[in-house]
Formats: sequence, structure tokens, C-alpha cells
Amino acid sequence: MFQGASSLSLDAKGRLSVPTRHRDVLSAIASGQLTITKHPHGCLMVFPRPEWEKFRERIAALPMSAQWWKRIFLGNAMDVDMDATGRVLVSPELREAAGIARDTMLLGMGNHFELWDKATYDAQEAKAMQGDMPDVFKDFSF
Repeated sequence: MFQGASSLSLDAKGRLSVPTRHRDVLSAIASGQLTITKHPHGCLMVFPRPEWEKFRERIAALPMSAQWWKRIFLGNAMDVDMDATGRVLVSPELREAAGIARDTMLLGMGNHFELWDKATYDAQEAKAMQGDMPDVFKDFSF
């Protein structure tokens, strides 16, 4: 299970350095193989390859009425490998789709990560914090 936030910067070639705390797990469960694709909220989803395979099967099984969602998730997926120093290349197309230039937020979301442009994430988080908490949290005690 991946969790936690990391503020990271892409290098000049568009490579992301995976935080050390996640590298060993990603090497063990996925041999450093990841898949990156678009997320409908404007960020990127980063999956260890075994988790991507499960997600891909679920998306591929959707009915024809969900064809555009198949295009978004499957048609934009890029397979990448961590290099010896734990970096992965985020393609220019995916960086552009998520508005990522340099500064990012990598969020552990359980079985995958979300990669956000930092300014976009900060703005979306602030907006969410200003609104009412969704009803699904009514049974949580904070």
C-alpha cells in the first residue's frame, strides 16, 4: 500500500525520481516496471505493472458505451522502467496532459500513485478544504 505525499521536481529531460521509500517495494513487486496514464481529474496515475494489469483488465471489460474512458485510460498508457537511480521518464504527452512542467506532487493512493502539477494540486486541495466534507465521512471521527 502506497501512501503519503512527496514534493518532487522533474529534471530537464522530464524524469521523475521515485522517492527512496517506494523504490524497494516497486522493485520487489514490479521489477521497477511502471505504467503511467491520464486521470480524469487532470493528474496522472502511476501504477506498478502488476496493479496496472488488473486495472487494465477492468477497463477493457467495460461496455462499448464507455469507449471514451477506454481511450483515456488505455490509449494514453505508457510503460516505463525505473533506471538504476530510481528515475522514470514521464513522456512529454503525459506531462502536457497534466500540465506538469517541473514541480510535482506524488501521492500514494493505495495500489497506485497520482502525479500532479504542484500548483494545480495545491489549488484543488485548497478548494476541497473550503467545501463541505462529503457524507461518506459522516461516520468518521476526526
